[in-house]
Amino acid sequence: MRAVILCSAFVMTLSAQAGTEPPRDRLSLSASASTEVTRDVLGIAFSTAREGTDPAQVQTALKQALDAALTEARRIAHPGQVDVQTGNFSLTPRYDPKTGRINGWQGSAELLVEGRDTAAIAQLAGRISTLAVQRVGYSLSREAREKVEGEVAAQAIARYRAKAADYSRQFGYGGFVLGEVSINAEEAVPRPAFKVMRAAVSSSVADEALPTEAGKATVSVTVSGSVQLTRETVLR
Repeated sequence: MRAVILCSAFVMTLSAQAGTEPPRDRLSLSASASTEVTRDVLGIAFSTAREGTDPAQVQTALKQALDAALTEARRIAHPGQVDVQTGNFSLTPRYDPKTGRINGWQGSAELLVEGRDTAAIAQLAGRISTLAVQRVGYSLSREAREKVEGEVAAQAIARYRAKAADYSRQFGYGGFVLGEVSINAEEAVPRPAFKVMRAAVSSSVADEALPTEAGKATVSVTVSGSVQLTRETVLR
């Protein structure tokens, strides 16, 4: 895990407060910390399409293909490790471009599998023969993100306080008092899932695991706000 700490430019503002309060010297600044974490959730979308002149036959063919894939996927299903759910299931008429009349039916079915047992999910891709692998992508689990968020936030806060103390000295002040502060944690937008568009596998390549690579996600925390500069040494 590689941590990277960045600090943004700061802006010093002088503002006279209304009433009897003396002028206040405020310093506005922000500091950020980030770290890279290996994505730990693998998601695969399986799908198939059918068409024909009889809508009932098209629907039956889709259901049979989906049922067979579900039976295979449920064998490894385990909450949090391998989650299985059906996706889009559609059946729509196909129209003749010349007459505008219905001349057939087309439909599609989708199965979504994702979880942290990436080895089992990748292996599943080689055992499902009735649906094709449509999309593959990695993401970061909430547990993995929350595990590093606290550490990154502590780094950002420490950096924020250190910069406030350093800048106050450079401007000839003895210390500072924290003002309004906001903390924002975010995960960098993951790269789009890549499309595989692999045809349904044959029995000769059954159990062949799908090759995948997780890649990294960046978790960042930014602390921003203002501090009141003081003549005496005050750090809080």
